Amino acid sequence: MTDNSTRTDLFAPMTLGALHLANRIIMAPLTRSRATDDGVVGDLQATYYAQRASAGLIIAEATNISPQARGYALTPGIWSDEQVAGWRTVTDAVHAAGGKIVSQLWHVGRFSHNDLQPGGQLPVAPSAIRPEGQTYTNDGMVEVPTPRALDTDEIPGLIADYVHAAENAKRAGFDGIEVHSANCYLLDQFIRDSSNQRTDRYGGSIENRTRLTLEVVEAVTKVWEPGRVGIRLSPTTTEVGNTPLDSDVMATYGHLIRELNRFGLAYLHFVEGVTGVQREEVKGIDLDALHAEFKGPFIGNNGYNLDLAIKRRAEGKVDAVAFGRLFIGNPDLVKRLRIGADLTEAPRAVFYGGGAKGYTDWPTLDR
Repeated sequence: MTDNSTRTDLFAPMTLGALHLANRIIMAPLTRSRATDDGVVGDLQATYYAQRASAGLIIAEATNISPQARGYALTPGIWSDEQVAGWRTVTDAVHAAGGKIVSQLWHVGRFSHNDLQPGGQLPVAPSAIRPEGQTYTNDGMVEVPTPRALDTDEIPGLIADYVHAAENAKRAGFDGIEVHSANCYLLDQFIRDSSNQRTDRYGGSIENRTRLTLEVVEAVTKVWEPGRVGIRLSPTTTEVGNTPLDSDVMATYGHLIRELNRFGLAYLHFVEGVTGVQREEVKGIDLDALHAEFKGPFIGNNGYNLDLAIKRRAEGKVDAVAFGRLFIGNPDLVKRLRIGADLTEAPRAVFYGGGAKGYTDWPTLDR
């Protein structure tokens, strides 16, 4: 065994805004589809997250802000009192284990299905453009339909849903929130001109297409102090709905990131490359130059191993590193990385759905 803490400060305490963390290893949000049909979590999730509380910060799995926000069955919500009570069980367990945890606020937008929507309605989106692919419902995998475009006068209600979810996250005992503006979901759909063909104040120009994300951030920072609010972006991810890139990634996301600086957020959580697929950059797109526009702490994410994390940290490219899939089979990932222990690779078959098997039954080095 080796002591990797002598090679890097990734295992040393740090501060992200108002969040004081034991180390720079972040647990990325991981959809595991083990909530109830009503989007409620409980003791099973409390055990799961508490087992991983040695992470400097846990970003909890993407959590639906409203019934309309759902795009996959068995994903959790945070709009009802029952859901808040379930999440309180989780946050209490994480805090008892010495950890910190924030809630990631999620609206999938067009990548949903009538069966998951209130009253069997169509999913909503910036524009009525059908994404490719299938989503998971209680009846299995189904093709996603063409969504309906949100009316301009519906936008204030949508922002109010984010505010309500942010308030509920505070009631549930979270240490902060992360605005999910990535992975081709609703806010990212508004940002990209490939999925946004609106002609109102939320479409057309870069300023208009980034307006909704900025209005959501402004609204939730009135609920939480900005130092407890982060945001996730993924400028070159395309895999959800096979969503094309924006026509000018550098200009669009550069503008958005510069505008985000005025809020004094806790961090920018940035997917480098295509989420969960590859890190290779697209010709003409410099992701390091983009995230350098952000004046606060930066969390790098996507395909990291320890050596890459140490290298990127030594180069000053990241302040912290988010690991995702490695946390599934290695609840004590921080310790394993620190001492150079072997890592368990969890099979994809246990990623989504089910119960404790493949979820809370992974051994630690001590057990």
